[in-house]
Amino acid sequence: MYGKTGTGKVAEYRDMKLKIYQVDAFASEVFKGNPAAVCLPDKWPADDLMQSIAAENNLSETVFAVRAGQRFEIRWFTPRMEVELCGHATLAAAHVLFEHHGYLPDLVEFYSGHSGRLTVERSGDSLTLDFPVDQLEEIKIPGDTREALRKSPLKAFRGKSDFMFIFASQAEIEEIAPDFDKLLRMDCRGVIVTAMGLDVDFVSRFFAPRAGIKEDPVTGSAHTTLTPYWARVLGKKKLFARQLSERGGELVCEILGERVKISGKAVTYMEGEIMVSSTGIADVQGNH
Repeated sequence: MYGKTGTGKVAEYRDMKLKIYQVDAFASEVFKGNPAAVCLPDKWPADDLMQSIAAENNLSETVFAVRAGQRFEIRWFTPRMEVELCGHATLAAAHVLFEHHGYLPDLVEFYSGHSGRLTVERSGDSLTLDFPVDQLEEIKIPGDTREALRKSPLKAFRGKSDFMFIFASQAEIEEIAPDFDKLLRMDCRGVIVTAMGLDVDFVSRFFAPRAGIKEDPVTGSAHTTLTPYWARVLGKKKLFARQLSERGGELVCEILGERVKISGKAVTYMEGEIMVSSTGIADVQGNH
């Protein structure tokens, strides 16, 4: 885990309830896009409790956000670890603030000790993330890539946290069936595979077994890596993208200098309460 980055006090949370929401992000209907759990406590729970909640949820990300003045401090947990940035869970947190907490401004500001200022703007039923672009470095294709992905990429890049591999066609992206044991041994958080799309500008998939996620359905943070690359290759500032997971997701991405805007929709699947006792998490009660 990266450790606590919030500045607020840590709450003990014994024998009490925590409100929780499950949101399908980058989707306009349930059972699509990428599910994230959202908790908006008044004070920061202890790190081990947040990690336990994320493990219990067993979703690609559980996000916690705590109000700090005019903005919200934010942290993201996979079932195994805390991560430095997550797009779909940030979108989900903003959706909960707008739809369930009566947040009135059309722009919500988050702050991460790892990723700085992040905003989500509402326009109708669309939400737009404003994130920093990833810094890409072209590298020699690692020797174990062919065995891990069972296909050979054309190029390889390294970002802040992930490898990105470029392939010749959408069909190759669709066909990739990784060897996850070999992916686990690669020195990165996750692996992005991408190619030019047939009816969109580019397609991608994202694998992160080290973080406890074999394949992420829709990965907002990966598009901070994908967008600057494809904007340069295609000579376009605004791009349409599709993530080719089983659930699938579509995103509109726009490069603006050192920032990237990523737009999509979100829908609530469930809301409930986590029952926290002195012995841990006793129960989760939910309403669809």
